[in-house]
Amino acid sequence: MNDRISTPNIPPHTWKRPIGLGWDNPYTVRYASNLDDGPWHGMPLGGFGAGCIGRSSRGDFNLWHIDGGEHIFRSLPACQFSVFEETQGKKQAYALCTEPPTDGSLSSWKWYPNEGSSATDFVTDVTDVMDGKQKAEERGERANSSGTYHALYPRSWYVYENVFHAQLSCEQFSPILPHNYQESSYPVAMFEWVAHNPTDAPITLSIMLTWENTVGWFTNANKSPEVKVRDDGSPAYDYQPRWRESGGNFNLLVEDFHRIGCVMTRLTADEEAQEGDGQWAIATITNPAVEVFYQTRWNPAGNGEDIWKHFAGDGFLLDDKDETACAPGEQLACAIAVRFTIRPGKTRKIPFILSWDFPVTEFAPGVWYYRRYTDFFGRNGKNAWPIIRTAMKHSDTWRESIEDWQKPILEREDLSDSFKMALFNELYALTDGGTLWSAADERDPKGQFAVLECIDYRWYESLDVRLYGSFALLMLWPDLEKSVILAFARAISTGDNTPRIVGWNQASAIRKAVGATPHDLGAPNEHPWEKTNYTSYQDCNLWKDLPCDFVLQVYRDFLLTGSTDYEFLQECWPAIVEALAYLKTFDEDGDGIPENSGAPDQTFDDWQMRGISAYCGGLWLAALESAIAIGEILENWELSNQCLTLNPQSKIALYHSWLEQARPTYQEKLWNGQYYRLDSESNSEVVMTDQLCGQFYAKLLGLPDIVPPECAVSALETVYESCFLKFNDGEFGAANGVMLNGSPENPNATHPLEVWTGINFGLAAFLVQMGMEEKALKLTDVVVKQIYDNGLQFRTPEAITAGETFRASHYLRAMAIWAIYYVMSLNNRPLQ
Repeated sequence: MNDRISTPNIPPHTWKRPIGLGWDNPYTVRYASNLDDGPWHGMPLGGFGAGCIGRSSRGDFNLWHIDGGEHIFRSLPACQFSVFEETQGKKQAYALCTEPPTDGSLSSWKWYPNEGSSATDFVTDVTDVMDGKQKAEERGERANSSGTYHALYPRSWYVYENVFHAQLSCEQFSPILPHNYQESSYPVAMFEWVAHNPTDAPITLSIMLTWENTVGWFTNANKSPEVKVRDDGSPAYDYQPRWRESGGNFNLLVEDFHRIGCVMTRLTADEEAQEGDGQWAIATITNPAVEVFYQTRWNPAGNGEDIWKHFAGDGFLLDDKDETACAPGEQLACAIAVRFTIRPGKTRKIPFILSWDFPVTEFAPGVWYYRRYTDFFGRNGKNAWPIIRTAMKHSDTWRESIEDWQKPILEREDLSDSFKMALFNELYALTDGGTLWSAADERDPKGQFAVLECIDYRWYESLDVRLYGSFALLMLWPDLEKSVILAFARAISTGDNTPRIVGWNQASAIRKAVGATPHDLGAPNEHPWEKTNYTSYQDCNLWKDLPCDFVLQVYRDFLLTGSTDYEFLQECWPAIVEALAYLKTFDEDGDGIPENSGAPDQTFDDWQMRGISAYCGGLWLAALESAIAIGEILENWELSNQCLTLNPQSKIALYHSWLEQARPTYQEKLWNGQYYRLDSESNSEVVMTDQLCGQFYAKLLGLPDIVPPECAVSALETVYESCFLKFNDGEFGAANGVMLNGSPENPNATHPLEVWTGINFGLAAFLVQMGMEEKALKLTDVVVKQIYDNGLQFRTPEAITAGETFRASHYLRAMAIWAIYYVMSLNNRPLQ
């Protein structure tokens, strides 16, 4: 028997796990009301804002973010790859998921053996068994593994071992390409199978893709859901998808120019596509070296024998072209299969493509947007096959572009393998974060973009969170980043006097004060981008960080993208002036710095601060410096272009006067000789991890230090020692706030004793910035290990606790890992 060839060209920096291997003790949610789907999350597939799907390391498709902003996590067993193999008179066939359906469906199918099975159960050739064990042991893997799942977003792989005589792998990806505002929006997923024959005898294989027609399922059956307040004080509403409502659905066979596949659609009387209307399509290629079979109609709710009997017997399908529509209560699926024979030592590649076209996202009744990809494929919901044709033509180029993007980062020797892995995989949230990307119009020539804070806190682009988590978008898709900031700029001058009850203390407050910087850009059940401040846990009109966050992100986005987009600054300037004026009204004692009120009035919204706080006060100083810099840039630009419309001169002078008063006040009231106090009035001695976020931003943007450099170094060293190394022996990351010895100030506190993934990555970026790179990478690797070793992959939470629980999965802030990469790599040089 010939030696097996090495596994496909998979980078060594992936997140990987044996196929089907479960978790003994995966982390669970801290609060019962929080989302906990369990650990079976894999890398999502699909373009930004197009809807996405996810496939886990056990092989099932189980994440269905097809309706914008809505979350469905449940396995659809009929959506599956299966493999038939025949060699030397022996036949076997498996559906490539290790978890059989629990509802009794597809009972005739044979499901792929998982990691816990014996290798001798898989194959009958003793030499093959020994070879599989030896190779696995050489790689440091379990000898009885049935294969390995790898993920490095936007690519992932399944490598199948010790089951088939052929060596099989499947790579899957979507065209997520940096600085690309077209293909990155496409609703498509490529699956490239590689089959190699390492034996001395021919092997016949058949690879089958089955898919259930789910057209019409992904829309809320409750068109006016009541908004309720959960036990954690957050607003939530009921989402009832039309799951398994397949009446009127039917499937079509399509063949054209070496392509063949099935289009799944439905009967509709609507002239224009509505939410939920559209198509799915699956396809493969035809050529003389392969046989392609199809079956356009079979029953996924039955025992599955109508398709499995022929496939498992000889690797074929009936070539049955049945376009009969589903009756109410029926289910419907289709299938295509490719059968081929490989000679000893030979390799063959077989592509499959999945596309979908659901052009409309509806929010409140009557409020809807077309998705960005419709700018390129039309808006009638009948373009799944044109998307297939485009993908067939360009998929190789797309994959090469992804490789070219990732290669220089993966080759860097100053980055650990775990850092490289997490850097790319944390981008998953841009696909599966309930992402919206609207079609272009005159005002927004690349459309509008938004990502949820998380699935639990289902509102878009929380400004305090994206202060950390938006570095990835800024570095890779800067035009989308600026579109988000422009949406905030447009919202600041608006008001909404609707009264609401604040979840934290049951006080009454209006939704949005004129001049207040909104916390978020709205929610999927209302009108994102236009109706802001959805969250009601706190009165965000009182928050002291949001106006500063806005100003800092405006200047950052201008500076770090080449310092040439003067129109962007020009459009944001009136909102900057209004936001800072509003915040200054909270400077009740006239010392130049707005005071925190004692309520949690900043991003740590369960943590009370009183008087001047290190966190908010530092952001205020950095924001004033940024506003002065922006004003001076605009003044010079207007003078050179003779378009004196903003006249920022008076505001520059005003901000200088505030800054001159505030800077010494901040140092005098908060510096204790070792670190900066939490605030000026609570008498707390807690060491706050993020006490100098303002200093980080000032240095990042090339602005004057807001604190003496030696004080910043001392404070950082103290944070590292107390909040990280002394907090549970440095096993979890840096807690938000503890005493000098690492113990809790209040054992019953919530936010201070949580390890926030994004805050930790922000701290690591600050450590790098201050020359403490070794400490930064040690901290980062610990947090990455927490995420990826405990079943939190592709659902990274906001918070982890020492009790091995988590809160708020699929969280935006964790993309702050890109801030570490930026500071390490580019030394604040403009990103081109």
